[in-house]
Amino acid sequence: MEKQELIDLLTSVSNHTTSVEEAELKLKEEPFLDLGFAKIDTHRGIRQGAHEVIYGAGKTPERIAEIVRKMKAAGEERILITKTDEEKANQVAHLLDMRISDKDSDFYYNLDAKIIIVGGLPKRRTKGKIVVATGGTSDIPVAEEAALTAEFLGNTVTRLYDVGVSGLHRLLSHTDEIMTANVIIAIAGMEGALASVIGGLADCPVIAVPTSVGYGANIGGLSALLSMLNSCASGVSVVNIDNGFGAGYQASMINHLAEK
Repeated sequence: MEKQELIDLLTSVSNHTTSVEEAELKLKEEPFLDLGFAKIDTHRGIRQGAHEVIYGAGKTPERIAEIVRKMKAAGEERILITKTDEEKANQVAHLLDMRISDKDSDFYYNLDAKIIIVGGLPKRRTKGKIVVATGGTSDIPVAEEAALTAEFLGNTVTRLYDVGVSGLHRLLSHTDEIMTANVIIAIAGMEGALASVIGGLADCPVIAVPTSVGYGANIGGLSALLSMLNSCASGVSVVNIDNGFGAGYQASMINHLAEK
């Protein structure tokens, strides 16, 4: 159940088209669905404005498919599944009797982001935009996870890929996009300097995402993480290494607040 569904239910009670007892029963049935191996939080849409997301890593295709079926039966039209490799995505599609196709289809899989979207992307997008920028092309998998998460949550996203500080003119050629964003996600490995540079240019929140891209002393993204945490630019926050989903979700919350 989403916030609008709750508002509609309460309105129907107020209009006497739904009884208090019927509404009470619907709310009692809603909090979570117990599948034995998983408990689906069906009230998350009311609390946070977005339904629960399925974390695909560590789950079998059969369990992912069963969760999707139960979520759809509970009225959730669109479902996001993260951290899913191509083989598992194909198996899930087969179990759901669906065919992998494009973003507007019932079942979409993005190999870079390792994301499955069931039910397509929303038709309506925010007027305000989220910019997703990467230091290099090797950061694109994390960037696509962030960008697709934000699009799934109803945001307009602009992608600026391969605009790292080793060729600063590439970033500066996109000053208009940077200056008109409601929130920017800066994704970089190596030394992670991109977030500080963007933070010094933009008048909006910047979410820094360190990636595990880099040579030995990068230490799996730790050096980029520490650089971003120590940024001298104001307004920069940092999520965990390779956490494109977390950045996309946080950026969506900021963008929707700006829309309000």
